[in-house]
Amino acid sequence: MSGAFAGFGRKAIPFLKALDFHQSREWFQENRDLFESELREPLGDLVETLSERFGAAGLGLRGDRKKSLFRINRDVRFSKDKRPYTTHVSAILSPDGTKMEQGVFFFYLGLDACFAAVAWWQPEAAMLQAMRRTIETKPGEFRKLVAALKKNKLELGTQGAMKRMPRGFEHVTDPELSAAIRNRHFVVRRDIDPDSVHAPELAEALVDFAVRARPLLDWGRAIQGTLVPVSQD
Repeated sequence: MSGAFAGFGRKAIPFLKALDFHQSREWFQENRDLFESELREPLGDLVETLSERFGAAGLGLRGDRKKSLFRINRDVRFSKDKRPYTTHVSAILSPDGTKMEQGVFFFYLGLDACFAAVAWWQPEAAMLQAMRRTIETKPGEFRKLVAALKKNKLELGTQGAMKRMPRGFEHVTDPELSAAIRNRHFVVRRDIDPDSVHAPELAEALVDFAVRARPLLDWGRAIQGTLVPVSQD
């Protein structure tokens, strides 16, 4: 049954630890009910609660328990690592509710980390080029983005950044701008205390984070041409 998010189950993390130890389809099937009640159903509730709250906040992000949740089964077809399951659950909310759009909200609960992110992650080549060109040609707008995020106690991540300037941008020497142009992704992240995931207040904290990260969404949407002007009424 779906409903308002009430927190992940107290056995959520212990389940992931046990799954990591067993990595067995037989064990997983025997314990599927625990996975559903402690992890998957609460994650679905969280997504749908956030979708409603994001809509009310005008963030342009939505999702549901059918389309937004990632599978816990690993795709091992082209991997040397043949473990059948991940040790995390995750979900994404996007402008159209699918996993194919950019400018998204991402939630991840796992043994290795627990965090939320708002991101333009691995944008297609044309969009990434446009973002880089905007930084080069409209540095004032980019600095306003950085300042807005800083005011909201957030900063752009540097994960996966190129070590050298991409072709065509070698002339950009300003340290802040050149560092941004080397990014392959544009993302802000909020780490989450795993002990806090069992309470319904997690949803409120995630809404607060997404609202504070909105300048990054708006910056990317302006470049993409999908930014909806805020009504002055």
